[in-house]
Amino acid sequence: MRRSELVRRLDAIPPFPDPDPRWEQVATPAERAADLLFEALARGDLEGRTVADLGSGTGRLAVGAALLGARHVDAFEVDPRAVAVAKGLGVESVDWHVSEVSEVTTDAETVVMNPPFGAQKRGADRAFWDVALARPRAVYAFALSDSRAFIAAVAVERAARVEAHRPVPWTLGPTFRHHRKRSVALPVDLWVIRAEGPTT
Repeated sequence: MRRSELVRRLDAIPPFPDPDPRWEQVATPAERAADLLFEALARGDLEGRTVADLGSGTGRLAVGAALLGARHVDAFEVDPRAVAVAKGLGVESVDWHVSEVSEVTTDAETVVMNPPFGAQKRGADRAFWDVALARPRAVYAFALSDSRAFIAAVAVERAARVEAHRPVPWTLGPTFRHHRKRSVALPVDLWVIRAEGPTT
């Protein structure tokens, strides 16, 4: 599938039906989802692999992984309303689960995620990284640029290797009722981490 087609199909996925700022329910921009997914594809971590999407929302990363050839995708999201939207997409190779991320256990070969950035609750992304790096696998994720030291430290703690991280353009539109600006540019990085050490 061409990148332009993937972006078009991901952009057609509905956003959160009633986004809750407590959970930082912001849809991953379709262009950025394509960045992450094609990075995973190019590194051999997507096609034919089992994939877990942590904090899947309405499914842009999970559906994109399926469209690019993942063998199977398990998508985990705490909001049942978002899961209902995702299930309505009818993607057969994705199983949708309503679950707190701290309760997730998965043997997936690859994890993709756009965890909370911590705007409402400091450290809200920690549980996502703990699950993602709990087993040997590839992890592809977004994070605010000011989280670089934290993520690098967590990777070392989990005997994981940072293969790449780079800034990506990220524009947040008016998502919540209190947003007044048409858009805000956020400093966001795309991370590629290989968890290779012992499980905990």
